[in-house]
Amino acid sequence: MRHRRPLALVCVSAALLSACGVLPGEGGGRHTVTVWLMRNSASADFLRRFTADFERTHKDIRLDIRIQDWTGIVDKVQTALKSDSADAPDVIEVGNTQVPQYVEDGRLTDLTLESIRDWGKDHWLPGLAEPGSDDSRQYGIPWYAANRVVIYRKDLFEKAGITALPKTRAQWLADTEKLNSGGNQGIYLAGQDWYTLSGFIWDEGGDLAQETDAEWKGTLDSPAALRGMDFYRQLQSLGKGPVDADEEHPPQAQVFAGGQVAQIVAVPGLAQSVVQENPELKDEIGYFPVPGLTADHPGAVFTGGSDLVVPQNTDRPYDATAVVGALTGAKWDTDLARTMDYVPNKTTLAGAVAGEEGAAAMAAGAARGRATPHTPDWPAVEADNPIKGYMTKVLGGADPETEARRASRRITELLAPDFG
Repeated sequence: MRHRRPLALVCVSAALLSACGVLPGEGGGRHTVTVWLMRNSASADFLRRFTADFERTHKDIRLDIRIQDWTGIVDKVQTALKSDSADAPDVIEVGNTQVPQYVEDGRLTDLTLESIRDWGKDHWLPGLAEPGSDDSRQYGIPWYAANRVVIYRKDLFEKAGITALPKTRAQWLADTEKLNSGGNQGIYLAGQDWYTLSGFIWDEGGDLAQETDAEWKGTLDSPAALRGMDFYRQLQSLGKGPVDADEEHPPQAQVFAGGQVAQIVAVPGLAQSVVQENPELKDEIGYFPVPGLTADHPGAVFTGGSDLVVPQNTDRPYDATAVVGALTGAKWDTDLARTMDYVPNKTTLAGAVAGEEGAAAMAAGAARGRATPHTPDWPAVEADNPIKGYMTKVLGGADPETEARRASRRITELLAPDFG
């Protein structure tokens, strides 16, 4: 059991930009709950407001919020989960797809009861909730989400005579073909944007990998996954995106800002970078959800974002749970979404961002959001990433089935348990 030393110093608001804690509130009689949050997940003003409100309503708790960097965070969290130090965290923000790595070691608190009884589990975004669960137990509690939408040029759509935004993939292709003329690219889609490809595969009923009899196997060669890749190929051909690079090489915001691209697929926040590069586009940028197979619902998208977890080695489990409940509850979750242009953690809270065009498009897509395969070994796939090489070869004219089988075999190898 860890015992905490009294904190002698109270940090000023500038501490939110460092690893120092946020410690406003009354003195005497309070015990400290240490919270690790990631840099830029929440603004300094949001954290000040939340801390003041939480400490006002929880007279016996003092919050020590410490800002962490994403670089190297997995190793740092794994060390903290094994620590008996007084400085170890009681609540940790983790990437939604990172949760399975920490669950595997059995060092997270089971929050299933609170999730069902108090926190509205049935309404959580699946792309956040599913990675946080294991064997019907909930360890990661959804906090916020972000996902890709289509960012488009309103003036180029008008020039092409497109008066209604596409709601089906077939219409999206037809409109993009119209836009791909007169020196303009209908869409800039890099050849190795595998997150976008994932959505098309999920729409078709396929997946990147699937578990059968406790063994994970790559499934890019399934008929459904091949259909998703074929749609990607058709869409990508209506622009000049490089087939051998991802969306960061070169940064697609810079390409879009160049003025001859009608669409990109990205998170809405990328538009800020576009406008910084080309202020003339400020009033010409719009957003719509990635279209689905039918007009009944948007397309599936990869959901990024964060969950909150409580380490088993905390000596303040009830207090830590209270912090998680407050941060992920409707009041502060919608406040965070409005402040940071995120998607709230529940489908029932989507109306909170209805007034923001980009966030509203993101929220519509998030209802059908997914995450990468639910296995702690998936980071090995992303590190090696045979999906990117597969995409480049198919877009270069190679046989899709042959390359899909090769990439699937590699995914299977990377997901095989290592007993050595």
